[in-house]
Amino acid sequence: MYDQDLEINNFHILIIDDDQKIRLLLKQFLENNGFRVSDAENTEQAKIIMESLIFDLLVIDIMMPGQNGLEFLREIRQTNSIPTLMLTAMSSPENRLDGLEYGADDYMTKPFEPRELLLRIQNILKRFTKNLKKSEGEENTRFGPFIFNQKSKNLYKNDVPVHLTTSEQNLLKCFCKSPNTPFSREDINYSLGGNMEIRSIDVAIARIRRKIEIDQRYPIYLQTVRGIGWMLQTHEDNNDDH
Repeated sequence: MYDQDLEINNFHILIIDDDQKIRLLLKQFLENNGFRVSDAENTEQAKIIMESLIFDLLVIDIMMPGQNGLEFLREIRQTNSIPTLMLTAMSSPENRLDGLEYGADDYMTKPFEPRELLLRIQNILKRFTKNLKKSEGEENTRFGPFIFNQKSKNLYKNDVPVHLTTSEQNLLKCFCKSPNTPFSREDINYSLGGNMEIRSIDVAIARIRRKIEIDQRYPIYLQTVRGIGWMLQTHEDNNDDH
C-alpha cells in the first residue's frame, strides 16, 4: 500500500491522541506499512518524547484534555517546522482553517479511513522531502559526515539523526550561519539574543564535541581559536568526507 517512490524505512512518526484505541490502531497500521511509530496520550508526554527522539512527522489530535492540539501546534511552530497532520471530530471549515493557520500541513476528520491517512502522510513527506532537497544548499551546512539543517535545527551523521538538546541546537545553528568564522563568547551570546549564559556556552560546546568529534582533545570541526573562542571548520577546501 505504501508509495514505492518514497523511501519510508527511516521515517519516524509520533502520534499524539488521548484515545488509546486510535493510537494503537494507527501505530500498528503505519508500522505494517514500513514506518517507525511512537505515540503519546497528551502534549506533555509528547514534549518529553521529543526531547530525546527526532521525528519526521506528527499526527496530532485537536481535542485533548489539558493543552489541545492546536495550542501545541502553535507552540512548537515557534521553533520547529516538522510536518504535521491534524485529526479532529470537528468538521466545520472554521476548525480546518484554524489548523492550517497554525501551521498544519494537512487535516483529517474522524472517523477516517486508515488508507486515506496513509496516502496523506506519504504526500506530506514527499512534499517535505522535495522542499528539503530543493533548499539544501541554502539551509544545510555540511562538515565531514555531518549535515545540520538550519531550519529544522536537526543534525544528521551519514543520514542518521544525532540527538541535540535545544541549547545545543541553537548554539550549532549560530556556528552554521557563519562557518569557518571565529566566534567569541560575547558574539555567541549576542547572536542568541542573550538567552544563553556564558558558562552554559562552554558546557554546550563540550557536549556538542562529544557528539561530533572523534577525539575531543583534538577537535576537527568545532575548533578552539586561541584568544577568541571557537569556530565551526567545514574543511570545504579539503573536501573532507571522513
